[in-house]
Amino acid sequence: MAYEDYEVIVGLEVHAELNTDSKIYCSCKNSFGAEVNTNCCPVCTGMPGTLPTLNEKVVDYAIKMGHALGCTIHNVCKQDRKNYFYPDLPKAYQISQYDIPLCEHGHLDIILDEEGHTKRIGVTRIHIEEDAGKLIHGDSFQGSLVDFNRCGVPLIEIVSEPDLRGSGEAKAYLEGIKSILQYLDISDCKMQEGSIRCDVNVSVRKKGSAEFNTRVEMKNVNSFSGAVRAIDYEAHRQIDVLESGGEIYQETRRWDDAAGVNVLLRSKEDAQDYRYFPEPDLPTIVVDPQRVEQLRQSIPELPNHRLLRYMKENGLPYFDANLLVENQDKAAFFEAASALGKVSDKAVSNWLLGDVSRLLYEKNLTLAETRLTPEKLVEMIALIESGEISNTAGKTVVEEIMFTDATAAQVVDARGLRQISDTSALEAMARQVLAGNAKAVEQYKGGKTNVLGFLVGQCMRASKGQGNPAVLKEMLTRLLEEM
Repeated sequence: MAYEDYEVIVGLEVHAELNTDSKIYCSCKNSFGAEVNTNCCPVCTGMPGTLPTLNEKVVDYAIKMGHALGCTIHNVCKQDRKNYFYPDLPKAYQISQYDIPLCEHGHLDIILDEEGHTKRIGVTRIHIEEDAGKLIHGDSFQGSLVDFNRCGVPLIEIVSEPDLRGSGEAKAYLEGIKSILQYLDISDCKMQEGSIRCDVNVSVRKKGSAEFNTRVEMKNVNSFSGAVRAIDYEAHRQIDVLESGGEIYQETRRWDDAAGVNVLLRSKEDAQDYRYFPEPDLPTIVVDPQRVEQLRQSIPELPNHRLLRYMKENGLPYFDANLLVENQDKAAFFEAASALGKVSDKAVSNWLLGDVSRLLYEKNLTLAETRLTPEKLVEMIALIESGEISNTAGKTVVEEIMFTDATAAQVVDARGLRQISDTSALEAMARQVLAGNAKAVEQYKGGKTNVLGFLVGQCMRASKGQGNPAVLKEMLTRLLEEM
């Protein structure tokens, strides 16, 4: 039976490190890249006799994410001990949340294609928990060492319903979650630093079937492209097992992205294996409803909503809209320029994503670090749309207005960049070019109309780049037909 006869069911557990100043239960600095075992204390390393204290900012950040995903927020909830042994978990338990998470029953509308079609994916829960340490596997020594700097770094875990079908929808969901985290400014989402990672649950079933089959989990996949490859690999593995008469077992596997395969780690634990019980060293979490409402009101327009608005209201294609949404500075700049209502939104987008982005990349700058304003960019685009300067001249103008206080008009005048649209002056120039290029004229009359571009180029050279190419093309066509 072909792989196309099966449906791939995916559920994701996204773990996002929060960008609070300190850790979740102690005052240790929450930062990446410090010297090994320097950002840790008796509390986050689980020394006997120490007591944790909850960082309130972690609760605020989790509630904000809950609002963004349309969750029910529990004003009263608790924390629980999740018991398991691993070398990077010094207490042999993790403080997490079990039966009463801070947020639950939400959703995320993912964008499926460039036409803006969406699909609603259920979000089971969002809960807070502490991160574990990190194992360092040596190349120059045998065994592994443990860095406890990451112990106690605050996490939110976002658990989806098994509503995703295949790796494409999973990638769209992950990108949506990442964008929201960044828009809320609660996680830096630096995947290379482990700030956001996910566990992937995969099962397969025959198309038309309504029952879920046994799922397999893959732990700590640390890139979206890796998640896509892991899902596709595991789906094919399960189908091969089923087609050969085998059985799928509930288990945890490790994805090896370099090798492109997964390997068995252990049989999958159920909740009872973790022996959850209420955390005795922390009081019940009680959040004032007024505070919950204040946090809801602080939520900005979310990225997927903004993307669809750019497509529907501003007429931008999906690709352009998505690039703008991914960078909040550029999105804010675009909106301010669009609000001026003087030039086309597509032209603003083209310049922002084209030459402006290129110059920012070359000089390693952000928009805020330049002299460019929406008003200056719109003024330059208006000069192009009115035919006063060419697109080529615009490339010169934009670089100057980005890094000096000059306006577009001042740059155009100082550099003599205005196009010549005076028909009498251009006609004299066009006649002179035709007279000096008799061979090209004969080729045109012989049916090789593509030489018209060459003749326009010769006119532009004669005008030192100031001739209006559209006017010149029309004029040359008329003069050639008259000859």
